[in-house]
Order: sequence, then structure tokens, then C-alpha cells
Amino acid sequence: MRSRQVCFLALLATALSAVAAFAEDVARANVQVNVQVAARTSLKVSSELLQFDVTRPGAPATAAIDFSAGARTAAGSDIVLSVEPLHGIDGPGGAADVETAITVAGQGEGLLSGHVHPVKSTVVGRWNGSGLRTGRLVFTLRAHAPGNYAMPVRFVLSAP
Repeated sequence: MRSRQVCFLALLATALSAVAAFAEDVARANVQVNVQVAARTSLKVSSELLQFDVTRPGAPATAAIDFSAGARTAAGSDIVLSVEPLHGIDGPGGAADVETAITVAGQGEGLLSGHVHPVKSTVVGRWNGSGLRTGRLVFTLRAHAPGNYAMPVRFVLSAP
């Protein structure tokens, strides 16, 4: 039994010295790595339907949309949030009953205010660089006739 232990210890010592010899043969080099970050965006909105409840003719009716917009981009890149009507406004009198264009006012850093274009995208937010942004967009409509008005929209977050 004792001879087996001595034999095992001798074998173990030989194996460890061989490992130590390989460990001394270490190669060292400097490697330069270039990484290109592909833009990535994530957008969550509380609704894709603007709903307005006009209680009095000519009185403003509002619809609020809360959002969370995340983006990963190369340093210094712009992030753009836009809204696009999918079709005209639905309501008691349709688009002919609407007094003025729908306006939007942003509540939060980087959000813009202005008129929503009836058939193409309107930029409602602009930021620089990666990060998570949250805010609220308040849309306003004035109509000649009381009633419920609705307009489906698409929100797009892009890193051009």
C-alpha cells in the first residue's frame, strides 16, 4: 500500500512539473480590435389610436400618449421619434368637420411641438446618442361638431 502511494506521488510530481514547464511557454501579443455598433431601437407607446372626445363645438379635445424609447447607437448619432397618421380622422363629420389641424406638444426632454401632417410623418422628438427616454405627447383637436373622433397612427423610432 505504501509503495502505491509513493508511486502515485512520484507520478503526480512528474505531471505537475510537465504542466509547470508548459506554463512557462507563454506567448504575449497586442491585438487591436475595431467594433462597429449597429444601431438598435426599442419603442413602447401607450396607444396607437388617438381618441378625442369633443364636448363643445370648437372646444379643444386632447389625447395623450406616453412612451418609452430606447436606443443604442454609435457615439454622436441622432435618434428621431416620428408619428404618421395611417388614414384620416374618423368622427361625426370626418375630416371636413375638423376646424384646424391636429397639433402636438411634447412633455419631456428632446420633444417637439407643432402640427401633425395629415398624410406623412411628423418629427415629434429628437435626441443625440444612446439612452432611454420617456415622455408624453399631447395631441389636440378642434372640431365643429361634438362627438368622438379617432385617428390611428404609427410611431417610429429611428437612428438614421
